[in-house]
Amino acid sequence: MSGKVIIFSAPSGAGKSTVVGHLLKLHPEFEFSISATSRSPRGSEKDGVEYYFVSAGRFRELISEDAFVEYEEVYHDRFYGTLKSEVERIWSKGNVIVFDVDVKGGVNLKRYFGASALSVLILPPSMEVLETRLRGRATDSEEAIRERLGKARSEIDFAKGKFDREIVNDRLEDTFREAENIVDTFLAQ
Repeated sequence: MSGKVIIFSAPSGAGKSTVVGHLLKLHPEFEFSISATSRSPRGSEKDGVEYYFVSAGRFRELISEDAFVEYEEVYHDRFYGTLKSEVERIWSKGNVIVFDVDVKGGVNLKRYFGASALSVLILPPSMEVLETRLRGRATDSEEAIRERLGKARSEIDFAKGKFDREIVNDRLEDTFREAENIVDTFLAQ
């Protein structure tokens, strides 16, 4: 193993992708780890940019080939995972890997990378705020929103005490500043 890893996790809609995008702009040595998923692309998402999109069957084949650092079946036949080849690709360039993953994935990545990794949990200020954010995306059906909210509750309960740091994303500018400080301290170690 070589290099450093920064892991951002959160329930869907808590703001982790926004925070990660902000940090990527500030640090040219950071590179986003593109996850593999069996879900369909949303909106303008492109294969190899936001995710590597594969079928559920192909995802299962990759699991059997031991191609993942970690993976999770988040919903029935909806897998997400980190390919070992993606980690090798980024580290071969000498870059710091940045992950934007769900809570279970974050815990699994921290376990895998150990002291080489900083794990940060982004939390919504409340479940009501999270619901408003999910509805504001206008990308999910009512059923999907209810499913995401239920999953968020269980993820928040599961995550307590399992991350190096936690940030409540109430005001985005404050969240950016706190994330910058946490990351800068980790990189200086």
